[in-house]
Amino acid sequence: MLSGRSSKMRVSLGETIDYFLRLDDEEVPMNQFIGRKIQLRFLGKIHCVVCGRVTKKSFAQGFCYPCMQTAPENSECIIRPELCRGHLGEGRDVEWEQTHHVCEHVVYLAISSGFKVGVTRGDQVPIRWIDQGASQARVIARTPHRCAAGEMEVALKQAFSDRTSWQKMLKNEVLDDPDWDWAFDRVDEVLPLRYAGYVTEDEDVVELNYPVQRYPEKVKSLSFDKEASIEGTLLGIKGQYLLLDENRVLNIRKHNGYCLEFSG
Repeated sequence: MLSGRSSKMRVSLGETIDYFLRLDDEEVPMNQFIGRKIQLRFLGKIHCVVCGRVTKKSFAQGFCYPCMQTAPENSECIIRPELCRGHLGEGRDVEWEQTHHVCEHVVYLAISSGFKVGVTRGDQVPIRWIDQGASQARVIARTPHRCAAGEMEVALKQAFSDRTSWQKMLKNEVLDDPDWDWAFDRVDEVLPLRYAGYVTEDEDVVELNYPVQRYPEKVKSLSFDKEASIEGTLLGIKGQYLLLDENRVLNIRKHNGYCLEFSG
């Protein structure tokens, strides 16, 4: 039995992805519990992931209300990277921007339910892909800062979605035989020439295999805002979701900062 403040699961890429539930500074290797009964119990406190204060309600996956409004980790350019101004010496926290946004970012294509385009920091590959539950992914461009990557993403939305259908992803309703040659041709067709210098041509398609015994046929989402205790047989893990029996799924990342107790 282990307890502490939850944060999104740590992942390790191998032939099958390994997951680690994090409670404060302790970790639980979760793959070993697949096929076994587990229990997670909410202990009644939620801490902001930025300032640490206790909050009655969590906003935007882990913030108290003031930090949601002011913290650079929740600035508008997190969702819309094309609006980032860190490379101009601006932003909610200029020093934070220099560290997190004025650095290599990648534009990528990933397969979840279908082709999607996305942006992430270079050091978040392949973590970002795993968190999204992608089955395959490939870097298509490397840029010196977040804004440039975001502008490329906007251009590529002409050809690709930037959304993941999380229900289809969890049911493993994914594109069976993605045509990557077609995807690369579409990138060439819609991407403005001014971004051509960022495009990479020697990246590999990365296969991502999740530790799942059985996928849900439909999806029933669970939350500690409604249930103090969640238990059942762990049938698999995909993205940041625990897949439980009776078609139930629990998004661990949604509960960043929740004080939880784990047993299994």
